[in-house]
Amino acid sequence: MAQHSFAPLDQFDRAILDILQRDNRTPQREIGEAVALSAPAVQRRIRRMEEAGVIAANVALVDPASVGRPITILVELEVESERPERIAALKQRLSVAPEVQQCYYVTGEADFVVVLTVATMSEYEALTSSLLLADDNVKRFRTLVVMDRVKTRMAVPTLAE
Repeated sequence: MAQHSFAPLDQFDRAILDILQRDNRTPQREIGEAVALSAPAVQRRIRRMEEAGVIAANVALVDPASVGRPITILVELEVESERPERIAALKQRLSVAPEVQQCYYVTGEADFVVVLTVATMSEYEALTSSLLLADDNVKRFRTLVVMDRVKTRMAVPTLAE
């Protein structure tokens, strides 16, 4: 993820972000009332944070089971080579696969941790063949099937304590 140059967030920015992470459809007038700013001031701050990359996207969080993808799987990948071009190629393959919800390049025994959703275990088996087994840089992988999605929010704590 790219590093962005941005002035430090003040208490108003953090309060706005907290509200937007709970519901990004909250009217700017309501946000302004909650943080003691005018709606135009809230709008300017939101636009500035979007332009600076602090707000990376405005999205809807969809329940995978509701759209026919009830199985969440975590995959720990170990690679053969960590040469930059090999890692970049794998990152690219993983980032464009629609089944991949999240992908992390990590330290430790695994080199990547991938979160994905599938409709069936047969779909997962086909995905491992096309995405993982077909890549000669994937040394091994370990599959963890999620039994219960306990917490899946993407909100980042924003308010300074």
